[in-house]
Amino acid sequence: MSTTTGKPVRVLMVVENFPYMSDPRVRNESRTLAANGYEVSVICPAKGSEPWHEVAEGVSIYRFWHPHFGGHVVEYSYALLAIAALSLLVLVREGFDVVHVANPPDCLVPLCAIYRILGKLIIYDQHDLCPELYVAKFGENRFICGLLFWLEKLSYHLADHVIIPNESYKEVALQRGGLRQSKLTVVRNGPQPKTVSTEEIDPELRKKASTIIAYAGVIASQDGVDYLCRALQYLRHILAQEDFYCVVIGDGAALQNMKEFSREIQVDEKICFAGWVSDAQLYARYLSTADICVAPEPANDYNNRSTFVKILEYMALGKPIVAFDLLETRRSAEGAALYARPNDAQDFAKKLSTLIASPRLRQSMGESGRLRVNSQMAWKYSAPNLLCVYDKVLGRSREAVSRRFGEAPGEQADSTPASTSASV
Repeated sequence: MSTTTGKPVRVLMVVENFPYMSDPRVRNESRTLAANGYEVSVICPAKGSEPWHEVAEGVSIYRFWHPHFGGHVVEYSYALLAIAALSLLVLVREGFDVVHVANPPDCLVPLCAIYRILGKLIIYDQHDLCPELYVAKFGENRFICGLLFWLEKLSYHLADHVIIPNESYKEVALQRGGLRQSKLTVVRNGPQPKTVSTEEIDPELRKKASTIIAYAGVIASQDGVDYLCRALQYLRHILAQEDFYCVVIGDGAALQNMKEFSREIQVDEKICFAGWVSDAQLYARYLSTADICVAPEPANDYNNRSTFVKILEYMALGKPIVAFDLLETRRSAEGAALYARPNDAQDFAKKLSTLIASPRLRQSMGESGRLRVNSQMAWKYSAPNLLCVYDKVLGRSREAVSRRFGEAPGEQADSTPASTSASV
């Protein structure tokens, strides 16, 4: 995609909370833009020994060290300084015409909006509802929540256009944010279509039990792994189910607490905390081996309105799901999941027991989910909306926008482990 001068449009994407290779939304967006002629740079945190700069998948990636101490004040203060410095470096080395800013935190948009002085366009890509996320993690604090509401509204209004992942976030932007509908576009998360072969089955995991249960995602206070542990306890000790084994794939601040909790309630023999799996093939083997996948996020204002990438990843692999009955989870999964009463670990266990006892139901639910992804919810159905946002903010003609909807952007099959931030 080029400007009126014939030069390619240059896009700088900024993300603070996930590395590029761990963020499926940012990867899908950046690869789609690159495949359609945009020059894309990304600023993101580094994971492990990743180089500070490299070109991968046609995208120029700049990384900053991510502090793991001192709490959110230290993390965000350092990240803002690092992002400011790297954005200046990108401006000098490569240049950019559009700054595509993902939250959290919402202070990133005011930081990047300074480039409007130089004529740069700002797109705000709202991954999470920060006020609701804060309450889910830390509880109510009137001062901090008020600040977060103000930063959210400021971000909405500083941006030239706002991208959100689902209809619930759209309602927030229209009502709480006071945005005009013309300034707002839903770009849903969507996985790449996947296939599962018998060669991908992990033989060691398969030997553990007749039924393998899998969780893939972040392990933080709002993600409900404690509810999963309680459900497994009830499944084993009250429902007398012994022939199952659960693998938890992921990392996060609550990982060690969850390991200790599983020992306290005597389910540690039935659950394995695999940690973060960076190897894409091993990650795929774990999920391919699973008979049932779970999404135990409890009901609250944040989880109820958010779309979890793990749900769509499970569906793409044809796996039946057990989840709590949340608004956006049901909108995503429909018939691919059994829905437990919100925050009721015993009912969650009963839904697991139902699927353990019925291989035929598991198969039909899995196929329903796979068909829904392949026919409606894969990334290729979201990509045209993203391209139309860029056509709109760059002043493309209506004909150009229409042509965009008719195009099939070049996509790559992807089996990289996905983070499960709400809208990532």
